[in-house]
Parts: sequence; structure tokens; C-alpha cells
Amino acid sequence: MDTPDIHTPVLLERCIELLAPALEHDGAVVVDATEGMGGHSEALLSRFPGVRLIGLDRDTDALRLAGARLSPFGDRVSLVHTVYDGIARAVADCGVRRVDGILFDLGVSSLQLDEADRGFAYSRDAPLDMRMDQTAGTTAAEIVATYSEGNLRRIFERYGEEKLAGRYARAIVDARSRAPLTRSGELVDLLVSATPAAVQRERSGHPAKRVFQALRIEVNAELAVLERTMPDALDLLRVGGRIVVMSYQSLEDRLVKRVFADAATSTAPSGLPVELPEHAPRFRLLTKGAELASEEERARNPRATPVRLRAAERVREAS
Repeated sequence: MDTPDIHTPVLLERCIELLAPALEHDGAVVVDATEGMGGHSEALLSRFPGVRLIGLDRDTDALRLAGARLSPFGDRVSLVHTVYDGIARAVADCGVRRVDGILFDLGVSSLQLDEADRGFAYSRDAPLDMRMDQTAGTTAAEIVATYSEGNLRRIFERYGEEKLAGRYARAIVDARSRAPLTRSGELVDLLVSATPAAVQRERSGHPAKRVFQALRIEVNAELAVLERTMPDALDLLRVGGRIVVMSYQSLEDRLVKRVFADAATSTAPSGLPVELPEHAPRFRLLTKGAELASEEERARNPRATPVRLRAAERVREAS
């Protein structure tokens, strides 16, 4: 498989531009916390010849492809099979204490979307799996088969922001009482039939879109993992180090926005005439709000359409 042909890295030049000031010296270490097929990593290693890269991914197929793609860079690359909330341990196991750059490209990868048997895409019939790490964990089919109607409704509302969450949960519970739902096509057909015609006309997206997003987030514990990860990632950065995060849905972006805002805010009590050094912000924001892909990039690479990019730089050590 020719990896460059199957994956176009999202916002590649902007990511490089934001990370560059932290990576231009020899011996710099950058962590690609969502390695995928190695597109961003390959560009970083090529542009910054003095950089060492630590790449993390929970998907063993992705690591195999990334390993082949990055093999020309030899011992400048260390790839680690881990969920990215294992970032601190992975970096330590590579003999590194602090890093200069960290990149997160969140959500489902191009590989996972393109591999039909993974069950991520509602446009393709496949086993209802949705695990990013197919060596462990609960599948979407198991969730659909075992969660109560209330729990299904909860995840559809919370992780999919789905207005018809209750209706879809009831439809699933009713359908599984007659036969198990084991394939994505079966679930898609059920959701379409449970969606009123008027709603289908009004909605811009597919009726299954939000439910599939919610199931994927639940299967992979994506928000819980991200919430655990962000403080560790910020702590790993040395002064002058930079972090770039690309999110593809609003729940992720709001979480990143909150963590960055807290890190870039003074902790001085209100009313102090002078801000003491120990209360100064530890980080400064490098983007004004969340940056979007340009119209040109969205036309060239449709998977960049929902991206929201935020970045920050460490400006002082913790007190």
C-alpha cells in the first residue's frame, strides 16, 4: 500500500509553521500523538533534520504503515503502540524528559475510514466494530446489543448532540429484540426508517451521522482519554515548546479550548496591584480562536472541512 496516495495530511503547512520555532534546533523532540499513517510526521522529519520524533497510535495497522513510511529516517523515529493518554509514559520510556513540540490530529483517521471492515463509515456496510485498537475493547455491536435504552439515549445526546436520541434508542432496543444488529448497514437502515420524512428533508447531513459519531466516541472513550491527556501533554513541554491540536467535532474542540484558556490565564487573585511571577500564565495562545481550513484545502481534501485548529506555547515553568 502506498501510504502517500491514501492520506493527505490536514492543515500540514499550518502545523509546520506553528511548530517550527520550537523545532529548528538540533536535538529537538516532537511527539506526534496521533501518528496515523505518518503524513505529518514525515513532513516534520523532512523539514527539520535535527528533530527526533516519537509517534503514538492505538491502531496497530496505522503503526505498521507509518513504520514503513518513516523507515528512511532510521533511529530518529520511535513508534509506540499506546492510546495517547499514555503520552507521559511513552515519552519517558523513550528516554526523554521534556519535549519541544506535540501534535494531535484527533478523531477517526483516514485509514480507519477507508478500511471498510472497520465499521466507522455509515456509507459502507461492515461489521459494527469501530475500535481504533482492534486488539482490545468493546465493539459498537456490543454496545448496541447490551446498553439500555436510557444509556443509548445518553450517549447519542452527549456525544452525538442528536435531537432524536430517544427515538433512535427506542428503535434500536425494539429491533434487537427480534434480531441482533451486527452490521453498519443494518443500523443505518434502522436509523433512516426511524427518522421522520420531514426531518430528513430539513437535515443537511445523513440521519446516521451523529449516532455513528456517538458510538465511535463511546467505543474508544475519546473524550475521557482526551481530558486525561491534555494536562500531561502540557506538562511535557519545555519553555518555548509548542502544542498544536486539530479537532473534528465540537465536543473535542470545546475541551481543548477550555484547557488552553485555563493554561493561558493568570492565577493571581483579583485585586492584586501587581501580578506576582508565580501567578503569570504558563502558556500563550498562538491562534485567535479556532482556525479553519481554507476553501482551497477543503476542496482539495474534503476531510479538512470540519477541522478546528488551536495552538499554544509554553512561556514559563510551573511554580
